[in-house]
Amino acid sequence: MPYSADLPRPTPSAEQRVTSIEAVEQGLSASGYIPSRQIATAVYLAHCLQKPVLVEGPAGVGKTELAKSIAAWLDLPLIRMQCYEGLDEAKALYEWKYGKQLLYTQILREKIGEVLGDVSSLNAALERLHGFGDLFFSPEFLEPRPLLRALQAPGGAVLLVDEVDKSDQEFEAFLLEILSDYQVTIPELGRIAATVPPVVILTSNSMRDLGDALKRRCLHLHIGFPDAKLEARIIASRVPEAEAGLRAQLIAFVQSLRGLDLKKPPSVSETIDWARVLVLLHAKTLETELVRDTLNVLLKFETDIEAASRQLGELAAKARG
Repeated sequence: MPYSADLPRPTPSAEQRVTSIEAVEQGLSASGYIPSRQIATAVYLAHCLQKPVLVEGPAGVGKTELAKSIAAWLDLPLIRMQCYEGLDEAKALYEWKYGKQLLYTQILREKIGEVLGDVSSLNAALERLHGFGDLFFSPEFLEPRPLLRALQAPGGAVLLVDEVDKSDQEFEAFLLEILSDYQVTIPELGRIAATVPPVVILTSNSMRDLGDALKRRCLHLHIGFPDAKLEARIIASRVPEAEAGLRAQLIAFVQSLRGLDLKKPPSVSETIDWARVLVLLHAKTLETELVRDTLNVLLKFETDIEAASRQLGELAAKARG
């Protein structure tokens, strides 16, 4: 049945959108994320195989942004869990609403006479109270945290487990059941399985080696620094007001800068920031003094700035062609 202009059209589901690698490329690009073929392939395979993706690479190359863009493209809620040392089950999966349980206890204490009625024996009283006791550990008193919220999302979700390498090995082991079967076991409630498995993206900056068990459950994707052609497409998408000539020069400069022996080479996010700064300053070309004044946008360590400054004139001239 054709839809008239004044009737809302149904939103395509994830199944209808993720039909090919090319569809992933187009969908992510429309959301503002310019993927390489490798990235688009990993996202497509993750959807078809219902497997998590472990994304590794330097900080600032677009690992977290990938999860955000997938959620925007598929029109799914993004549920983000930021990992850190000491993260435990209570913060990641669930905890009980102790305040609500305490309030319920107070109400029950005030109504205890009405509840027990004419019960004469202790065993009978305990039997009658037993049903009320079970309510303390029912879903009504459960506070879901990111992992459980992702499993319970009725239409699916994108679960971002960000910087998983910052968590402890014990927490990494805790993730295995969720990543394997998209389910979790809560002692008081039993097994909770996802109706619609979430799209799971785990990111790592390689601060520590992850276990083999975790890696076996995931597709692996490494995002490195892009080549000049891909980075130019990214800048054109994120900073369209940058003129083509200036864009070509700043990309050439950043690519050369990464070839130096730096503590932290500039990432894609810093290239985007620098492009915005140059547009803000009405730059038409990469003049050496302008580059020197804004070099702190690209480089985050004083030793790197000093190292680059010694070759600044040469690098800027090379970038100008």
